[in-house]
Amino acid sequence: MATNRTFTMLKPDAIEGGNAGKILDLIISKGFKIKAMKFTHLSEAQAKEFYIEHAERPFYGELVEYMTSGPIIAAILEKDNAVADFRALIGATDPAEAADGTIRKLYAESKGRNAVHGSDADASAEREGAFHFAPNEIF
Repeated sequence: MATNRTFTMLKPDAIEGGNAGKILDLIISKGFKIKAMKFTHLSEAQAKEFYIEHAERPFYGELVEYMTSGPIIAAILEKDNAVADFRALIGATDPAEAADGTIRKLYAESKGRNAVHGSDADASAEREGAFHFAPNEIF
């Protein structure tokens, strides 16, 4: 059963490029409500834990290094059909393949520096949101 919440992170390239406000504005304009949000910097241990499912993949080390290279914005978003609708809004991982008007088409630099993370399933959204936020930080 689909839930109404998903998780996102605006990645270091989005913050560094000055695109955080534009991305958040686009998210809100598409009907998502922000239920939790924080500006933070992942430690190496946090990045390794968050992306543990990729630990055996060849890009894992680069991913951890990238995600710890600067601050991120973590957020829990709410909307009907949140996970699927947000995945559609962010677009394909490779911005060259992303549809016009998607976050990655507009703001991503490359497949590796792709501006934003979005949960791929309801279970992931729940786990990822709980990783970044205590229950009293979610409204």
